[in-house]
Amino acid sequence: MLPYKSIEAAAAQLGRNLTYAETLWFNYSAEKSDGVLACHNILFVCLIFSVVPLPFVFIQLLRSPFFEKHKIQPKIQTPAAEIFNCYKDVMLNLLFVVGPLQLVSYPSVKAVGIHTGLPLPSVGEIAAQLLVYFVVEDYTTYWMHRFLHCKWGYEKIHKVHHHYTSPIAFAAPYLHWAEILILGIASFLGPAMVPGHVITFWLWFVLRQMEALETHSGYDFPWSVTKCIPFYGGAEYHDYHHYVGGQSQSNFASVFTYCDYIYGTDKGYRCQKKALKKLQDGVNGGENRNGGFTLE
Repeated sequence: MLPYKSIEAAAAQLGRNLTYAETLWFNYSAEKSDGVLACHNILFVCLIFSVVPLPFVFIQLLRSPFFEKHKIQPKIQTPAAEIFNCYKDVMLNLLFVVGPLQLVSYPSVKAVGIHTGLPLPSVGEIAAQLLVYFVVEDYTTYWMHRFLHCKWGYEKIHKVHHHYTSPIAFAAPYLHWAEILILGIASFLGPAMVPGHVITFWLWFVLRQMEALETHSGYDFPWSVTKCIPFYGGAEYHDYHHYVGGQSQSNFASVFTYCDYIYGTDKGYRCQKKALKKLQDGVNGGENRNGGFTLE
């Protein structure tokens, strides 16, 4: 809750007039507690999860040749009923696992210094903090993901996520409840190390969720803006991990590819790419598909 009774009082404290964004923030947050603001994350995550995958679902059900040529595993089509069941199961997880986790973790959010006050952070500050969050989460998740592919971790926890050998967007957070807790640690580590404004905290979870949905979409569109991001894995990169399945010891990265490259856990993927490239060159422009895995 903001410690100002009015916009004028806030301006006097800052020594300047509030910006338009700060005025909007004051009007929205002045009478809301910090706990309520921090727990907005579950609302945003549920909204993003419900809306962002819909275009991918529509494209899959449409089965237009224009879009199907970009499907990574074109031989596998998930029925509409299974897509709906996936959405239902994940939404239950979000409401009954992620939601309570947000509530009980609020003291930690407060303790590390995530704040709700004025002034609002600059665009540059938000961008710098988000970069730290992505890098920290990516590195931490890489090792957690490798652990989950050991025999015990996979059989007891991670095999739930690998139910879909050909991922669909709704299945991005299709996880065992224990994996949600494990990966929640990685997601919170960046904000704990470099705490910022709660708006940055919201934006981090929204962007990370959107990235995961796109990565699990099952489609590799050449016009995707994420292809401009250096070292970004993307849908094809992570799809290979699901395609190999439970025996996969490749492509563990959640966002970027540098960990897999440094620690040599992308060798299978790179060998597959080279083999498919050689096959493509050999058939002089024939279809570049092998076992349903697409080579760009």
